[in-house]
Amino acid sequence: MAVVLTEKAATEVQRVREEQKFEEEIFLRVGAAAGGCSGYSYQLEFDKSFDEAKDDEYEYHGVKVVVDKKSALLLEGTTIDWYEGLDQRGFKFDNPNVVKSCGCGSSFQV
Repeated sequence: MAVVLTEKAATEVQRVREEQKFEEEIFLRVGAAAGGCSGYSYQLEFDKSFDEAKDDEYEYHGVKVVVDKKSALLLEGTTIDWYEGLDQRGFKFDNPNVVKSCGCGSSFQV
């Protein structure tokens, strides 16, 4: 299982889906792309194009999550949570494969 979406993160995804009035077939795509100050950066986006040969599909707390197979190798075991505090607000990635990350936490090396 490449990624896990916590209940708090799933609630936030559902809130955005409802606010944006997305169609039912829209899902959350999670990925990792070359770039950022540490080598790779996390990607979260809403999408509806699914390729069974290239993508893996999961469901957490009613949210369909799709990860492309290349990103799945970099994200194996990652938990995505939602954090909301005085200092910051947003999705947090807990990736056990990271050996180095940047100060802002949005890019990483494996």
